[in-house]
Amino acid sequence: MSKALTVGILVAPGYAVCDVVGPQTVLGVQPGAELHLLWKNRETVTGWPTFPTVPTTDFAHCPEELDVLAVGAVAPEVVTDPEVIEFFKDAASRAKHVIAVCGGVLLAGTAGLLAGRRATTNFHIIELLSAFGAIPVEGGEVVRDGNLWTAGPASASYEAALLVLAELSGEQAAREAELDLEYAPHPPFGTGSPALAGPEMTADSMRRMQALLNLDPAESLRDGLRKAASR
Repeated sequence: MSKALTVGILVAPGYAVCDVVGPQTVLGVQPGAELHLLWKNRETVTGWPTFPTVPTTDFAHCPEELDVLAVGAVAPEVVTDPEVIEFFKDAASRAKHVIAVCGGVLLAGTAGLLAGRRATTNFHIIELLSAFGAIPVEGGEVVRDGNLWTAGPASASYEAALLVLAELSGEQAAREAELDLEYAPHPPFGTGSPALAGPEMTADSMRRMQALLNLDPAESLRDGLRKAASR
């Protein structure tokens, strides 16, 4: 029998719920899994969109050994928060595998995990990865470099988690999890990537995301990321 997994997932004010539900579900349902929702304290945070979440474990009590550390998109002020960066860097150094999804890849960058490594994220922000010395890989699919797994948003979090589960518990366990969850996406409209959606719809999506994340202009975020990465 495989050893029970110890999994840490960063939650924060404004974290994107869809980006961590893959690791939370795929890994959390494994027999005996120990799942930690990590934040500075155990006060309720509200994920995006409106999803009140009570962290289970504060930074000071994060397990010394983690099989998986996962993060999804978080707000720019979290990505550049020195306390969060230091915690994530330390926890990642002790984790067997790190999963960074969507904007969570930026936190991996400010924590120094991307330098010289292949990495991806969602198409809206992939241009920012080079600021951390990463080798950007377009496409939003799961990219592995050593023990670091990066991915585009939402459904890619399931794929990353399934692949990591195969590494930790064997391919059969991952196959069973995929079946148990009936993970077999069937996109109804076929517009789930820039290549499928075309340039006009993609440009509209870029504008919507810039407004949503207050990244218009995006230079303020770039400046913050550069400063955080240089610490």
